[in-house]
Amino acid sequence: MGKGVTEQFANQNYLSIESYRKDGAGVRTPVWFAEEAPGTFYVYTTDDAWKVKRIRNNPHVKIAPCDMRGTLKGAWVDAQAAIVEGSTAEKAQRLLSRKYFWKRVGDVFSRLMGHKQVVIAIQV
Repeated sequence: MGKGVTEQFANQNYLSIESYRKDGAGVRTPVWFAEEAPGTFYVYTTDDAWKVKRIRNNPHVKIAPCDMRGTLKGAWVDAQAAIVEGSTAEKAQRLLSRKYFWKRVGDVFSRLMGHKQVVIAIQV
């Protein structure tokens, strides 16, 4: 997909990801993100987050730029999400840590508390 569809995410700190329950109801969550290339986004969360379970059941999502409270700042874009591991997850974590200082701080506490992180790749 071309850069035009994703340029609304440039210089944004949050995107809203809408994932779907088994009954089809959408659930929106504002998250930090890093864009690797036009149309490829990475987000991270804990392995027990509901959005991870919803994405495993249905990889179709919608994303839109938003503020930290989830108030939309752009148009929804259809995308596919997948849980990634290995070198892709490591690369994504580096991109996210470069973009967000507070992620690095949070990672320390997350490790101390024994939380496992999961990386979600979103492809527009």
